[in-house]
Amino acid sequence: MSKLKRRLSEDEEFEVLKLVLDKFLWFGFGIMAFGLYRVIALNFNAGIWFIVAGAIVLLLFAWFVRKEFEFVR
Repeated sequence: MSKLKRRLSEDEEFEVLKLVLDKFLWFGFGIMAFGLYRVIALNFNAGIWFIVAGAIVLLLFAWFVRKEFEFVR
């Protein structure tokens, strides 16, 4: 018995993609917030690497959005 795959409409696909990308935003800002906490609680060197890692996650997110979507000019 063959399984039929259901195709998503463009709106449904966009809604799923928004949910996934939202998690990347929360993850990136969470890492940066933890880094800020470590900068305040411990010292600058203890937290700066977390802030840099959060910025990298957010830059990857921005690159993915730019690559994935066509922007109308």
